Amino acid sequence: MPEFQNPVAGFGVTFKAMFKKRLTEQYPEEKKPTAPRFHGRHQLNRHPDGLEKCIGCELCAWACPADAIYVEGADNTDEERYSPGERYGRVYQINYLRCILCGLCVEACPTRALTMTNEYELADRSRESLIYTKEELLAGLEETMVDSPHAIYPGMTEKDYYKGLVTEAAPGTVRQTATSKGEKADGNSQEKGARA
Repeated sequence: MPEFQNPVAGFGVTFKAMFKKRLTEQYPEEKKPTAPRFHGRHQLNRHPDGLEKCIGCELCAWACPADAIYVEGADNTDEERYSPGERYGRVYQINYLRCILCGLCVEACPTRALTMTNEYELADRSRESLIYTKEELLAGLEETMVDSPHAIYPGMTEKDYYKGLVTEAAPGTVRQTATSKGEKADGNSQEKGARA
């Protein structure tokens, strides 16, 4: 190729792109739908009766390559039960300043308590607000659910929950008092401190 053609050949890509139709997305007014298996914000799931699926095993935290997950497990009691098994995740935090949304935590979860949603708008104005707590990550309640803590379905065991035999909260199920969170028997909660 002669030397005088080098600059012309180099601008060839630029000239081709100049005449193509431009694709402009009107974000945030028009949001483009994500792929079905998109890795977005995490969600802590519940059983169909409202008990939490997280058992506080910390496998998600161990699997995280960015060290973005912090979990503290605690024991369930008959007076204050958050999950059908022996333990539950008392503290659960994900630091989205570190999280790379790789999904390895979801793969490590033995109870399918942790999944990823299609929500991708995670920008915020402060660093503290990007540390999501258990309350922010926990899935919302449906009509057939009662908020945890509450007793397990009568006559069922932990294995029955994982087999899918529990499909809704038992009739008459009431929420227990969360004394570990500072609630009193009348339902009022004591003044809570800063984030754990």
